[in-house]
Amino acid sequence: MIQQEFPSRLLENVVTELSKLPSVGRRTALRLALSLLKREERESKALGESIIQFRSNIKYCTRCHNICDTDLCDVCADTNRDGKTICVVENIADVMAIENTSQYHGLYHVLGGVISPMDGVGPNELEIASLIQRVDTEDVNEVLLALNPNMEGDTTAFYIYKKLAGANVRITTIARGISVGDSLEYADELTLGRSIVNRIDFAK
Repeated sequence: MIQQEFPSRLLENVVTELSKLPSVGRRTALRLALSLLKREERESKALGESIIQFRSNIKYCTRCHNICDTDLCDVCADTNRDGKTICVVENIADVMAIENTSQYHGLYHVLGGVISPMDGVGPNELEIASLIQRVDTEDVNEVLLALNPNMEGDTTAFYIYKKLAGANVRITTIARGISVGDSLEYADELTLGRSIVNRIDFAK
């Protein structure tokens, strides 16, 4: 592959950093960088400042580990939510995807990933212990395992199922309207919503 030459070291630095983002190759990064030059300088500064503020000041909910601006996220702080149901998801994007369906009205618990020995991720690297603690200390009737339908997601769901085996809670999983191998984040809202509404008891 021929190494691309840049007329400016500053441009090359921006392209290099942008290309580190998921799904952003160097060509896309170059287009983004050049588009910034066409904008007013104040707009570029506003973008940079918003990224700095986001990275420096974002918080994680002390209860469910969703991102927020305060100690408790808006979902956990909403007294109208069903506090007896906890929906367990892999990441923050999954919370947003499920919320967009308007079909779920309980609380969440963000694991921060899934069990993946190949990637060196075990149960101790995830927020599983805090989930068990919530079930033990909060008035919870149902734990909904809304994890991606793939090997890692199924492995994680089964692990949590076994850890909660002695708890007096109903353990459910989303209906398989989501195809095996698909990601919740990219599922259409109708399919995902139906999968939440038609959830079934978890079985090994």
